[in-house]
Parts: sequence; structure tokens; C-alpha cells
Amino acid sequence: MNFIKEACVETFEQAITAEKNGADRIEICSNLNLDGLTPSRELVRKLIKTLKIPIKVMIRPKAGDFCYGRHEIKEMFEDIAYFRSLDVYGVVLGVLNDNNTVDINLTNKLVKAAGKLDVTFHKAIDSCDNILEELRMIINNTRVSTILTSGGFKDAFAGHEVIKEMIKISGKNISIIVAGSVTSDNILSLHKLIEGKQYHGKRIVD
Repeated sequence: MNFIKEACVETFEQAITAEKNGADRIEICSNLNLDGLTPSRELVRKLIKTLKIPIKVMIRPKAGDFCYGRHEIKEMFEDIAYFRSLDVYGVVLGVLNDNNTVDINLTNKLVKAAGKLDVTFHKAIDSCDNILEELRMIINNTRVSTILTSGGFKDAFAGHEVIKEMIKISGKNISIIVAGSVTSDNILSLHKLIEGKQYHGKRIVD
């Protein structure tokens, strides 16, 4: 099967194991019990020196919703600048307005700050009221590289029809990373349903 397996990890040991078990790429976070927050700079520095596969870093300063205050936004820019200096592969972020639409203005500022880094808009899009419309907004108004989604459902199986439509709409403009309870045990069954090119999960290479 020709697809990318992206492992979501929060510790050095998990990252090493994921690479050993065949992960193609790592997303490093902290506090996965809170759906992932920005990891420590020390951990990312250590992983950059150790791993051979690409590393993406979560940029999320707080748990809960995806609307951020002035100080949190400042922190996001500072973290992007720091991780960019380490030459990571990419950053993962997502910002919404109060009405559950994508904050295009802030997204563009963050993408610009990331420079040449790959930018993934994460599952914040799954909190939007009209996911397909927000996908079109991202495609037409930003330079986001990829979108991480479970189609607005609790897992990728439940959201597979929406995910397939997102892939169709995206075409060659943007890549869709399939997420939501994707594991080494179910990825092949899921791939038969969706035929995606990238998959993401905490247990994707267990």
C-alpha cells in the first residue's frame, strides 16, 4: 500500500519506537490527553538530533477551543520562529473565529511566519459548522499545505464519506491527512474505504 503513516507522539521514547516500527513521519505534541499542545523545545531539539524521519511540531498554546487571545497568539509566533530555526519539517496549527469558521487572516500570518515549513491545519476544522465550505476557504485563501481531519466525526470510519469528499475537493491543491482512531490494526480496512494518501494516529505503527 502506497501511503504515508504519520505517528502522533508525546515522548522521546514513543518517537524512537514509531520510527523503528515504520512511521514515515512524526507529529510531536505534549498532553495528548488534551488532544495535543505545543511540546517542549528541549524535546524537539533532542528529536531533531536523533530521528531520521521528518518531524512536525504542534503549535497549540492552550487546550479547549481554537480561539486565541493576544498573548497566546504571540506565543504561537514565538514557537513557530523557534522551531523554524531548528529546521523541522513542518508545524501543525489551527485557528478559528468565535462563529466556528476558519480565521483566515490569522492563519495566513502564521503560515507566513512558518516560511518554507510545511503547514498543516489540524482537526480544528472538524469543529466548524460547514467543513466543506471551510476547506474551500483554506484552499482558495491560504498557503496551508495539508489538512488533518476525521471529517467532523469522532473517528475516520464514521467520517469516511466526508473525508472522501474533502479529498475530491482538494484535488492537487492541498493534501488531506486522515485522522481519528487510525491504528495499525484498522488502517488497511480504512484505506479500502477512503483511498487516502496520508494517515495519522497515536497507534498507527504499534
